[in-house]
Amino acid sequence: MAWNEGRAWPIHALVAAGWIAALTLAAEGAEAATLRAAANNNFVSATATGTSYLTATAGAAQSWEQFDVVNNGNGTVSFRARISGNFVSADIGLAAPNTSRLIANRRTADAWEQFTVVPQSNGTVALRSAANGLYVSADLNLGGVLVANRNAVQAWEQFVLADQPTTPPTNPPPTTGTPPDFGASVHIVSPTTPNLQGVIDGIYNAQQPNHFGPRRDAILLTPGTYNNLRIPVGFYTQVLGLGSHPDQVHVNGDLRSNAFLGGDNATQNFWRGAENFSVTPSLGIGNNTMQWAVSQAIPFRRMHVRGNIKLNQNSGWSSGGWFSDVLVDGQVNSASQQQWISRNSQWGSWTGSNWNMVFVGVPNAPAGSFPTAGQRYTKIAQTPVIREKPFLFIDTDGGYAVRVPSLRQNSSGISWNNGGATPGRTVPIGQFYIAKPGDTAAAMNTQLAAGKHLLFTPGTYVLTQPLRVNNPDTVVLGIGFPTLRSDNGQPLMQTADVDGLTISGLFFDAGATESGVLLEVGPNGAAANHAANPTVLHDLFFRIGGAAAGKVRIALSVNANNTIVDHTWLWRADHGAGVGWTQNPSENGLWVNGNDVTMYGLFVEHFQKHQVVWNGNGGRVYFYQSEIPYDPQSQAGWNSPTGRGWASYKVADNVTSHEAWGLGVYSVFTNGGILLDRAIEAPVNGNVRFHNMISVCLGGNGGIVHVINNTGAQTGCNASFTPTVTNFP
Repeated sequence: MAWNEGRAWPIHALVAAGWIAALTLAAEGAEAATLRAAANNNFVSATATGTSYLTATAGAAQSWEQFDVVNNGNGTVSFRARISGNFVSADIGLAAPNTSRLIANRRTADAWEQFTVVPQSNGTVALRSAANGLYVSADLNLGGVLVANRNAVQAWEQFVLADQPTTPPTNPPPTTGTPPDFGASVHIVSPTTPNLQGVIDGIYNAQQPNHFGPRRDAILLTPGTYNNLRIPVGFYTQVLGLGSHPDQVHVNGDLRSNAFLGGDNATQNFWRGAENFSVTPSLGIGNNTMQWAVSQAIPFRRMHVRGNIKLNQNSGWSSGGWFSDVLVDGQVNSASQQQWISRNSQWGSWTGSNWNMVFVGVPNAPAGSFPTAGQRYTKIAQTPVIREKPFLFIDTDGGYAVRVPSLRQNSSGISWNNGGATPGRTVPIGQFYIAKPGDTAAAMNTQLAAGKHLLFTPGTYVLTQPLRVNNPDTVVLGIGFPTLRSDNGQPLMQTADVDGLTISGLFFDAGATESGVLLEVGPNGAAANHAANPTVLHDLFFRIGGAAAGKVRIALSVNANNTIVDHTWLWRADHGAGVGWTQNPSENGLWVNGNDVTMYGLFVEHFQKHQVVWNGNGGRVYFYQSEIPYDPQSQAGWNSPTGRGWASYKVADNVTSHEAWGLGVYSVFTNGGILLDRAIEAPVNGNVRFHNMISVCLGGNGGIVHVINNTGAQTGCNASFTPTVTNFP
């Protein structure tokens, strides 16, 4: 077989031509091939947009690890990354210390993109760059980054080149069986669903204007590739992939959140989300970019964006938001976002900063640091403890199940990067009671008491007694923003002081009669230690007013020790129906009485006294966003025991250990002459520590006098001056 210039050939043809192996994937159907470093036995990966350097870090070969090989007709070959179509370059023009690192970002193969394959006696090969005549090394001192800078071939310069089936052997798409009865508001679709675009558009047309209405929808994407599909996402809509890995569901088209208000304003884009699939935004806003213009209560989890993502619409305002377990191959542009938290996520690059941007367990957080304007970044290298949110998926036998990830300690980056199953346990759907609107609390409690897990489908559930979650390791999972409400003065949910509870994806709405608390985690006085198997709350959203008048004293009370809260928004409504100082009264958003409680992404707004009261020791908070109430009627009517107004974040005087990072407190008073003396109040103690705080007056009235205790200057109205405090004490 002749080896023609400019064409890619399978490995067996290259062997016949006298080569050991090469990376190949031809349009005419040749098999893919992979490059595996002898230094650490990991596969070489190229990101989809070529924004990151090639690294030998993948434990299994997936789409990022597949390449073409192209004969250049001069004794060299060039490697083309299948995921992006870009050629690999040994870029000698990069500034030190990155000079000669390999990166897949060239559309054509010139000198820097050419390599000589040099067989080694042990069956491996070495790659010599035509750019500088040096060998390519998988440099373990740089974490496995490939760089062409070695004069001789040793262990780090040796690679195994081998065929790779076009369909990777790991994570094969499952065969879809008969789904359970999830009800009419759960839309299970496949790439062959008739009029699929019409189905998606119909949901969006109903939900985009549905700011406070009762409709709820979940769109479940079965494994496969969805070509030329546009998925706009409106209110109370959740789009979920049903693969065991995000790349088993691939949308090649667009996923989008459009601004709800005029003037491209997305500051009321609430209650929508996307989880567990990949998106190539070929039909996005241009430059392979998807638009995700969002604010609070927008779960974006376990996603792979095979391109770029922009977090606002045009130049309009946005006020979010949340990433966790997310990979973006290209750039994240936070644009006008006022604040943002990213946990255990990765990207090619990040641009943008406003007031409060927090990165926890993000290996490539942007350069710069708080409080420098344009670089107000708070960076924590590792996430101390987390259990990722459970996800619904189709197993290898075609059955539906829920994967409950394992607890991770001191982690960085995504949990699914090697292509294998997420560590954890699988719970078959038969072990869940599937709740539908109309089910009573008594019926659900009977199922819980019998040892069933609970899966809520979309809709509104009016409860006449609390749901009681008493068995250890119980999973309560909602899809499509199921909404719980009690109108007879009863709490919505109470848990026992037991190990390993998971409560995720629920919406708690205050009812017409004051119920004391909406969700109580552990009884008052809970004392057990749950460090080895904590309760975790994911994506829980609380609302007082907005849809209708409601009232409650405290939205969320956490009494159980070691509880982890992973993204929550507690909101006393400032607009909508039933809104006013006496129409939707609520004193506090959050009380924490348990010890060693950890929270990521804590959003609490507009409650009439303290937004947060922290009584337990050992608490940790990573990101806090809070607007104090808009509507105090007068200063005299809104004074606390410590002065004018009620501090947003209150650590009780008896607390001896507490730490928080990245806090923003904002005032938007609708009445004149009102001041808040302190955004944050805490005891002065070397073990009660705060890092990177900012206060902002967004309106033209009043303001905040100090950031924390009596430290920090007074805000200027209309955000004319935004004081910061980097460390306290």
